[in-house]
Amino acid sequence: MRIDFVEIANFRKLLSTRVGFSSEKTIFVGANNSGKTSAMVALRTFLVGRERHNFTLTDLTLSHWTAINAMGKSWEEAREKQEPLPAPAWDAFLPFVDLWLHVEDDEVHYVQKILPTLDWEGGRLGIRLRLQPKDVTTLQNEYLAAREDTRVMMQGDGKQDGDVKSTFGLEGDELIVALWPQNLTEFLKRRLGRLFEIKGYVLDPAKLQEPEHGRARPQVLAADIDPVDGDPLKGLVRIDEISAQRGFSEGEATFDDDDDDALPGARRTRKLTDQLRRYYKRHLDPYEKPEVQDLQALRAIEIAQKAFDKRLTEGFDAALKEMETLGYPGITNPRLNISTRLRPVEGLNHEAAVQYLIPYKAGEQAIDMLLPEDSNGLGYQNLISMVFRLMSFRDAWMRVGKAQTRTAEGAETFTPPLHLVLVEEPEAYLHAQVQQAFIRRAYDVLRNHPELTKKDTRLTTQLVVSTHSSHVAHECDFASLRYFRRLPARDGEVPTACVVNLTTVFGEETDTKRFVTRYLKVTHCDLFFADAAVFIEGPAERILVPHFVRYQPELHDLSECYITWLEIGGSHAHRLKELIEKLGLTTLVITDLDAVGEDRKKVAPARGKNLKSRNATLKSWVPATEDLDDLLGKSADAKVRRYEAERFSVRAAYQGPVRIIFNGVESEALANTLEDAVVFENIDLFAQLEGSGLIAKFKAAIAESKTFAELAARITESLKDGDKAELAMDLLEIKDPKALRPPAYIRDGLLWLAGQLGREQRELGLPVRVVPDLKPAQEAAE
Repeated sequence: MRIDFVEIANFRKLLSTRVGFSSEKTIFVGANNSGKTSAMVALRTFLVGRERHNFTLTDLTLSHWTAINAMGKSWEEAREKQEPLPAPAWDAFLPFVDLWLHVEDDEVHYVQKILPTLDWEGGRLGIRLRLQPKDVTTLQNEYLAAREDTRVMMQGDGKQDGDVKSTFGLEGDELIVALWPQNLTEFLKRRLGRLFEIKGYVLDPAKLQEPEHGRARPQVLAADIDPVDGDPLKGLVRIDEISAQRGFSEGEATFDDDDDDALPGARRTRKLTDQLRRYYKRHLDPYEKPEVQDLQALRAIEIAQKAFDKRLTEGFDAALKEMETLGYPGITNPRLNISTRLRPVEGLNHEAAVQYLIPYKAGEQAIDMLLPEDSNGLGYQNLISMVFRLMSFRDAWMRVGKAQTRTAEGAETFTPPLHLVLVEEPEAYLHAQVQQAFIRRAYDVLRNHPELTKKDTRLTTQLVVSTHSSHVAHECDFASLRYFRRLPARDGEVPTACVVNLTTVFGEETDTKRFVTRYLKVTHCDLFFADAAVFIEGPAERILVPHFVRYQPELHDLSECYITWLEIGGSHAHRLKELIEKLGLTTLVITDLDAVGEDRKKVAPARGKNLKSRNATLKSWVPATEDLDDLLGKSADAKVRRYEAERFSVRAAYQGPVRIIFNGVESEALANTLEDAVVFENIDLFAQLEGSGLIAKFKAAIAESKTFAELAARITESLKDGDKAELAMDLLEIKDPKALRPPAYIRDGLLWLAGQLGREQRELGLPVRVVPDLKPAQEAAE
């Protein structure tokens, strides 16, 4: 048995999305504000602790609030007209999680409560956990009663009901007070927790539909469907979690996942001392249903307790007799007696119960130094805490030690066949290498039990991790990654998110998949967390393009965005096409024209000579042509490929015609690489620039050339055996970095990217950091 996927709807940013689960590890990745936390909170609130977590109005997707208020308004209007009240229509707004399981036919005894039909013979089974009103009529009546109280109050104050502002302010000399509730959503802010509950419903596998353009299409429940009695997951799935809120501060109220007496609002403990104490009580305590091997420990405790009692009696004897001389206790009052109760677990109730041993050598003598738990680094504490909690989850599931004989009321009589473990942001405080070590070993820790290492075991463990760390993502296979993508608002909608399953991103193209996987492993790129991607041609571009962004005033705002820079040549960038299209990630490809003649040999670009481009990205992706004259004539808009359904675009930026004046004569410059394009854009700068290598050659070429054609030929010749990376490094040392202007094609591409990010920020409801309003230089030249 395993979880195939979940579908989450109407919950925060997740309007309707499917999240596929890998058989072992599933990793949630994505940019900030992309919905990863919404998914983890949904799993936590619907699956982990439905009794412990309180839902609030903000858990309902914002795009529904207007319609919910309209429904409440229709009730009020019907009441005012003394017409029958419209039936509440909540189904379209209610948050839910559909849990889809793959169950073998010989596991039917686990799932009897959620079988869709009696002739089911194995395969998928679905259960919906939905937050819904306990009684729709009661909710409706309570809301209308609250609104009537507001209306009566306002009429008593001489005000009209209906248009009262939801703010405080002064109107003339009167204070206008907004009374609660002004609408149905405001009513739910206070009443949702009391009037709503979670109910489970059996789903029909035959009605399951695949997502469309990233949006899930959950089945609609029949109006007369009855909920499942009790907890549909009881005895079926054990769910544990390590949340992101793992504070170190002392004095916090904390609880453990197995602590039934947790205070509301208390944080889960991360101190290893507390975790050890709870582990001891659950699995090792000899007083808890003692076994034969516990007798020796109990005997030793009894002997120690009697010896300590004797010493206490002798020590307090004089003090107690002195109290008796005061006339209290009286003849009829009981006398004081002091005795002890030694329990081994009390030995863990102090700050030094867990210590770190540090070996120290003083001369020839080896000494073990002991430091308390809080004295170690936060990363080390976090790592040990998380690993120990994983061990505790596993042992509680497998009923190790005393847990095996525990028969508390309501406890499961058998081990649930499925163990789901949620870990949120494990990278906190951890060094990059430790992050990778944790994600490599976490699943193995959860399976480190004799009953779980068998090949044919029916006990399944699934680990779900959400992360912002590219190091964690780097360590995992593509098949385990689930990319959360922000969807901009459309047609007045509120921004939402969808989830991309990267398992099938490359289909059957094994060569492409192998190349991309290995490339990402080598580069450690943060593609899965960026706002946009920029593909660059080589090391010179990798050095200079971010330099332009940093120092050119018109491009500086891009430095405040999360952009990932991928150094990948034009002959390989197209291999990432399927991945970029799947991610829906805004991308700029800065590449070279790479002109070749009929013999496919590299030549200087020129018009009207039937030249081609050998650049595979320009040929097969965008703008999807190899004819050089066609490429040189493309407008800025024609260099963009728009994916309307996925709501993103990809643009190519390559060398194009620019007008320059050299020795008083205006000419058309056609560059073939970044280096000659930089020279053409900065002829005056290079004419005065001091340096060696290519800088010296360019300076000499500018001084000695009579015409631009001669200059272009000499620059092309110099670049054949020149060190381009060294040139880029030398250009970084220019005293005034703003004096080095970017080539027109790079400037235009970066301005386009800035415009895209500014638009996306507005659509996503984020503060707009990038608002360029500059005409592309290359387009102006055309």
